[in-house]
Amino acid sequence: MKASKLVKSILVIAVIAIVSAIVLVGFDIQGIGFKTKRAYDQIRYGIDIRGGVSAVLTAPEGVEPTDDQLDTVKGIIDKRLEAKQVYDKNVVIDRVNKRVMVEIPYKKDSMTSNPYDTIADLGATAMLSFREVDEDKIDPETMDYLPTDRIVVQGDEIREAKAETNPQTHMPHVRLTFSDEGAKKFEEATKRLVGQKIAIFLDEQLISAPTVDEPITGTDSAIIRLGLYDRNQAMEKSKELAAIISAGALPFALEASDINSISPIIGENALAISIKAGVIAMILIWMFMIMFYRLPGLISCISLLGQIMGLVLAIALSGMSLTLPGIAGIILTIGMSVDANVIIFERIKEEIRNGKTIQSSIDSGFKMALAAVFDGNITTLITAAVLYFIGTGAVQSFAFTLGLGIILNFITAIWATRSMLDTASQINGARKPWLFGVKGGAANV
Repeated sequence: MKASKLVKSILVIAVIAIVSAIVLVGFDIQGIGFKTKRAYDQIRYGIDIRGGVSAVLTAPEGVEPTDDQLDTVKGIIDKRLEAKQVYDKNVVIDRVNKRVMVEIPYKKDSMTSNPYDTIADLGATAMLSFREVDEDKIDPETMDYLPTDRIVVQGDEIREAKAETNPQTHMPHVRLTFSDEGAKKFEEATKRLVGQKIAIFLDEQLISAPTVDEPITGTDSAIIRLGLYDRNQAMEKSKELAAIISAGALPFALEASDINSISPIIGENALAISIKAGVIAMILIWMFMIMFYRLPGLISCISLLGQIMGLVLAIALSGMSLTLPGIAGIILTIGMSVDANVIIFERIKEEIRNGKTIQSSIDSGFKMALAAVFDGNITTLITAAVLYFIGTGAVQSFAFTLGLGIILNFITAIWATRSMLDTASQINGARKPWLFGVKGGAANV
C-alpha cells in the first residue's frame, strides 16, 4: 500500500470526525482550556421553525416621513438583514400610519428568546451623519471624538458608498456619491475644513474620522482614504466602512415600539419532526448504498456524513437563518450526492465485469463518470446562484444551502470517496468483485 494514499485517507477520515464532533458535541479540552459549543446549537432558525420577533418602527415625534423616505427605510432594513444572511424576514410599510412593521427570527444565541435582544439585530435603528469635530472634545475611555451639533451631511443625502481601488496606487478607498443638496453641503464644508477632520457617526457612535486633504468642488462624489499601508487590511476596512455607510443612510432615526414575540408559523414540533425524518432517510440511504455497492457503498456513507456535517457547520458559522426551504435544499444536495456516487459505482462495476483489475476499474469508473457528475452538479449550482441573487427571503435560504451543498458534494463524492476507496483497494482482502457489488468472478488484482 502506498504511504501517500494511506495518509490521505487518514486525513480525510480525521477531518470528517473532527467536523462531526464540532457539530454534534463540541469540544472541551481541559488541559489547554479550549472549549467550543456544538455547532448544532448555534444555528439560527427561521420564523417558520422557531418563531421570532415583531416590531413597529416609527419616526421620532414631530417628524412626518414621506412615502419615499419610508421606501428608503424598508430598503435599508432589508439590506441590513440580508447582509447578516437573515432571509426569513417580513418588512412591510404601513403608509397610512407612516410606519414600518418588521418580523425577524430570534437571534441564534438568544436562548431566552428575548424579543428586545433580537430586535437589536436590525443593526442600529440609527441615523448616519457626517459632522465637524472639536479636537479637544474626546471620550477619555474610548479616545473617540464626541459628536457635535455641527452636521455636514446626513444619511439621506448620500446616494451610494462603495469600496474601490486607486488604479495608480492600488490602495483601496471608499467612494461616496451625494445627492445634489448633499454635494453642495459637502463642498461648502470641505472648503472650510481643509486639514481638519470630518467624523462619521451612527447616532452617537463614531465610525471613522477622515481628514479633509483638499476641497471637494464641482462634483457629487468624494473619496475617503483610510490611511492604512497594508493593502489587505485597507480593503477589508474600506468594504466594512462602505457597508456601514450604505446600511446606515436612514433619512431619520427609528424608534422601535410594540416589540412582541411571535410563534412558529408551522408549529414548535416542526424542527424535531424534520430532524427525525432526516435521520430516518439517512439510515435508509446508508442501508441502500451498503446493500447494493458494499465496500464502495460503506465508504460513500462516510463521505456523505462528512458532507452533511460540513454543511451544518457552514450554516452555523455563517449565521444565516435556516428555514424549512433551507432544510429542503440540504435534503436535495444529499440526493444529488447519492446520485453522483451511484453513477460512479455503476461505472466501476461495469469495468470489473469487463475483466479489469479492481484498481484499474476504480480509476476508469471515476474518470468516465466525472463528466456526467460535473454536468449535473454545475447546472444545479448555476440555478442556485441565480435563485440566491435574484430571489428574496426563504428562496435565498434554499439557494444558499443548495449551492453550498453542491460545492461540498464535489469535495466529498469525488475527492474524499476516491481517496478512501483507493486506499481500501490496496488491501488484498478487499480485492474481491463481490465487495464491489459484482456477483461471481475471480478476485481481480
